Amino acid sequence: MTRARNLLRIWASLTAGLLMSCSAPAPDNAEFFVFGTLVEVAIANADSATAQSSFQELQSMFQSMHRDWHAWEPGQLTAINEAFAAGQTISADQSIAILIQQSQALESASGGRFNPAIGQLVGLWGFHTSDYPIQAPVPSATAIARLVTAQPSSLDIRLTADAAQQWQLHSANVAVQLDFGGIAKGYAADLAIELLRSKAVPGAIVNAGGDVRAYGTREGQPWRIAVQNPLGGIIGIIETAADEAVFTSGNYQRFGEDENGFRYAHILDPRTGWPVKQVLSASVIAGSGIVADAAATALVVAGLDEWREVAVGMNLDALLLTDESGQVYMTREMRTRIELTEGMAKAVVLLD
Repeated sequence: MTRARNLLRIWASLTAGLLMSCSAPAPDNAEFFVFGTLVEVAIANADSATAQSSFQELQSMFQSMHRDWHAWEPGQLTAINEAFAAGQTISADQSIAILIQQSQALESASGGRFNPAIGQLVGLWGFHTSDYPIQAPVPSATAIARLVTAQPSSLDIRLTADAAQQWQLHSANVAVQLDFGGIAKGYAADLAIELLRSKAVPGAIVNAGGDVRAYGTREGQPWRIAVQNPLGGIIGIIETAADEAVFTSGNYQRFGEDENGFRYAHILDPRTGWPVKQVLSASVIAGSGIVADAAATALVVAGLDEWREVAVGMNLDALLLTDESGQVYMTREMRTRIELTEGMAKAVVLLD
């Protein structure tokens, strides 16, 4: 098992311990491994039969997502990318079409800082893998510049539905290669919550490697979510409202390192093609997993100089950033929502 997977499992276990640390009866829970991440689903206030049937349906759903949305293992998404590269039109199912439509809206809202069409750049840097850290040389500046100059964007994709409601996809830019790594967990968590709601489950939480989507309560108590400190430990605890997502994007667990010891993060700035440096992690509270997922990535790219543009464009109130020194910056709304761990208050700067 890779170091990254171990970290994710350790953190998921730690987070789960915090989530369940109240006096209410233990909820039914199950674990799944999807998108290279341990996903834990806990169902509260429901009978065991409903919980178990829900877990069976979630298992099947997660397996389909992993197969259809994977950026480099053969499947529906790789076939779509091959068609785009050849200038061809290709059919796709509804989940892919919705992901693309959502991606287009989120890319626009983030000012291009979130961009799921830079799969070629991600692959060039060696990040189409589940094994971390990557031991590989840095790509040439020429190769990076070539892909950046092509300006791949999800907005280059045209979607049309035929009479049978089958989606047809075509990209006006052959450099477009979709990689849903920045929103797959968020959208999967949203769909999982949607499935549980359809089965009249009154409360549940989906924890995808520390990224959490929750609704309802646990015996009248809010779900409690830990926000990881990239330098170790926990920044604080957030109690969810009725229906929220808390996602963190960071560049400290998945990274590459060349023969000279130069370490580079897996989050790339789509505008330059190079890994981000200034911000180690960003955490966001939002009304859906897909928005929180994309927004957290966009904020890491935006950094301390451009975070406000992302916050305004993506309608974010509660967010925090942690820089390379361990300094934590957060909005006033986030400060009202988070219960800081002992000693963290002195490391917090409010963002105006």
